[in-house]
Amino acid sequence: MKNDRLLTVEEAAERLGTGVRFIRRLISERRIRYVKLGKPVRIPESAITSYIEERTVPTLREARSRFGKAA
Repeated sequence: MKNDRLLTVEEAAERLGTGVRFIRRLISERRIRYVKLGKPVRIPESAITSYIEERTVPTLREARSRFGKAA
């Protein structure tokens, strides 16, 4: 995380394919990690990646292989 790029709110919104308001809401609700640099706020690229990974829904095949075959 040493070389973790800090994204602006606009860049983070573009990366997630959402509006700026959604990113600002995630920040205000502390649902995503962020860095406060005085008034400006930056989101580490790894925080966006983690957010996506945590909310990715596996396919049925992936879910079954994770828990073994159904009886």
